[in-house]
Amino acid sequence: MPPALSAFHWVFVAFMLAPLVMVVLVSFTDKGYIAMPFDGASWRWYRAIFAAPDFLDAFWRSLALAAVAATLATLLAVPAGMAMAWHRFPGREAMLGLLLSPLMVPHVVLGIALLRFLTQLGASGTLWGLAAAHTVIVLPYVLRLVVAAATGFDRSVAQAAQSLGASGWTVFRRIELPLIVPGVAGGWLIAFINSFDELTMSIFVASAATQTLPVKMYNHIAHTIDPLLASVSTVLIVLTLVLMVALDRFYGLDRVLAGKT
Repeated sequence: MPPALSAFHWVFVAFMLAPLVMVVLVSFTDKGYIAMPFDGASWRWYRAIFAAPDFLDAFWRSLALAAVAATLATLLAVPAGMAMAWHRFPGREAMLGLLLSPLMVPHVVLGIALLRFLTQLGASGTLWGLAAAHTVIVLPYVLRLVVAAATGFDRSVAQAAQSLGASGWTVFRRIELPLIVPGVAGGWLIAFINSFDELTMSIFVASAATQTLPVKMYNHIAHTIDPLLASVSTVLIVLTLVLMVALDRFYGLDRVLAGKT
């Protein structure tokens, strides 16, 4: 790599990481306002998280919601992705485009549409309504990886098993699913991360009783600016890094970004 390009690369990386580093540093201040910890690090604002039950409730709610949404999206994406990858039928491309459309539609538009839809069903502001909305948002992430994994699957192996008398369920359980499980697990993790961090759509769908952690943080900063948000943000950064490292170890971030098996 040419020296000039290498220097630009490191400047770009530093530019992207600088805001995160600043948030982490501010979280260790002992001041009651946003400030760098020049007088020494303090755990004051991390202890404040445990003294704020509304933040803790929102955290556990977001954690449970992300797990439910990612699981529902995976249960829907696995059969849909296998069908899309292995079969050709009229309207296949249109159906795939429709299922992937939440990636392209602004979340503000989705939030308004889902609010209207859930209100008609009487589910607006409920946890199940929020879980359904999050499932719609994260389904494309799982579907994309499942389709990629299933496309790279050698169907002759399954056909050979069926010719030897294996049932369709046995073929799926013993051959097909184990071979695409890295893509399925990678999709679940990406869906979990995106659901946990989702803010825009949740603002429309959540109620005061079902606020997720991003919504709680957004509402908090609208009234108060203190290092508490920096400490909460640092916890989220660490959690996201742990999940991304797990995804890289289990599946490979380069393969996820490239959409490969």
